[in-house]
Amino acid sequence: MSMAASAQWQWTDKDGRKVFSDRAPPADVLEKNILKRPEARSTTAGRTDAPTPATVAAPSITTAVSAPQGTASAPRLSGVDKELLEKKKKAEEAEVAKRKAEEEGILKAKVENCARAKQSKATLDSGVRIARINEKGEREVLDATERASEVKRAQSIIDSDCQ
Repeated sequence: MSMAASAQWQWTDKDGRKVFSDRAPPADVLEKNILKRPEARSTTAGRTDAPTPATVAAPSITTAVSAPQGTASAPRLSGVDKELLEKKKKAEEAEVAKRKAEEEGILKAKVENCARAKQSKATLDSGVRIARINEKGEREVLDATERASEVKRAQSIIDSDCQ
């Protein structure tokens, strides 16, 4: 009797909860999700079962019988499962906070870009002579076509970031 009591199966169901049972898991449980097999039972089963064809048939019968047992034992949550749910909830909250921080960073960058583009456009529209330093370190004054292209670029930034 103590051997039967110690012969327990342990697996993780599709929702990530640990299931403990004295019967084999349902057929839909993947091999990698089976955490513990009863050692004493498997050696006893090898001695008492019929030849290979009957042994092959036995798991399907056990599986059909154990499916209701697996669902009956599934609602029982252990302390580990509650901890897992809490960890998942905290991870989701952290992900939401991370996304919110990224969105705030993007919004802040857009506001700064908008302000710079408006200032640049105002300077270009004022008619003041504007000079740049080229690759050679020489000072060049913007002509009308360069000024128009800079106004167009600043306006496109304003249109995209100032909404």
